[in-house]
Parts: sequence; structure tokens; C-alpha cells
Amino acid sequence: MTKKVAIFVSGGGSNMRALVSDMSGDHPARPAVIVSNNANAGGIAWAKEQGLQTVVVDHRPHGADRAAFEAELTAALAPHAPDIICLAGFMRKLTAGFTDMWRGKMINIHPSLLPKYKGLHTHARALEAGDTAHGCTVHEVTAALDDGPILGQASLRIHEGDTAEVLAERVLVLEHKLYPAVLRRFAENDRTPVIL
Repeated sequence: MTKKVAIFVSGGGSNMRALVSDMSGDHPARPAVIVSNNANAGGIAWAKEQGLQTVVVDHRPHGADRAAFEAELTAALAPHAPDIICLAGFMRKLTAGFTDMWRGKMINIHPSLLPKYKGLHTHARALEAGDTAHGCTVHEVTAALDDGPILGQASLRIHEGDTAEVLAERVLVLEHKLYPAVLRRFAENDRTPVIL
């Protein structure tokens, strides 16, 4: 049975586009809805152009009340009945109340070789540490930031003279290959890590 996927974005959604583009033919999943906390997100505009269902749940009216924001998110998801949630540049930290509800069904892509460099500014941190390798990780989402079982990693060599911006561009190319490969496997209930 084909799995229904909700993809969460906050910005341009380049990873979302890579996932959607891959979900065709014999793929075990299809995009059910694209969700954003930002009505002006480029990813939402693109999704609408593709004829995909979209939902915007603005976090700002809820202030610091994350539970209220997540209750609205849950209500917005309900009509689409997704089997899987993919976080693709969704810039809101989700609480245990939400992540526990989706345990084993929600995945995220992060621009570092976890467990290194959880959080932000991963490329600059890898350069500052003098690392020779860097990359990206897809993992199951838990309440802990950028934690959870690792489902796939893709790595590259850091070149002399790489800046954080150059590294970000090089890693993004890997992200667009890794995330679709992991989702395809995940939708078939295969948790064997993908290594690229």
C-alpha cells in the first residue's frame, strides 16, 4: 500500500523538491501535503505550482506556547492522514508531545555527520574543528535535537580553501541524493542505513 508523506518546510524547500521529484513510478510513497510555518516560504509557492496540497500553520500567534502551535499542526495534518512526516528545512523545534506521537514515522535531514555538530552553523563548525570530512545525515526524529537513530549518511572530503558557504553548497548536493534514497527505503519499512 502506498504511504502518504507530509513534508514540513520553512524556506525554499530544495530537499522537499528532491523528495517530491523522486516520489513517482514504483516509489512506495506519494506526497500528501506540504506544510510550512511560513506563508511566504518558497517551498509552499513551488508546491502550489505543482498542484500539491499545502497547509500553512503560523507559529507566531502562539508565541512561546509550542504545544498550542503543535495542536494546530496536528489538526491541519488530520485531513491528509499522513503515514510519514519528512522535515526538510523546518526551522521549528518540536516538543516531545509531537515527536512521541510520530515516533518511528518522522525523519529529518541534518547538514553534518551526526552525532557531530547538532544544531546550527554546522559547516563553519566543521571547518573550525579542522575536520577533513563532512556531510549530511538522515535520522529518525526524537524530542532531542538532531538525535534519534541514523538512517543514512553521505560524506565528502573538505578541500583546502573551502568556506562555510562553499561547503554548504557541496553538502546540499549530497542531501538531494541521500534524503530521497532514505525515504524510499523508510517507506518500505527498511531501516538499514543508506551510505553514500
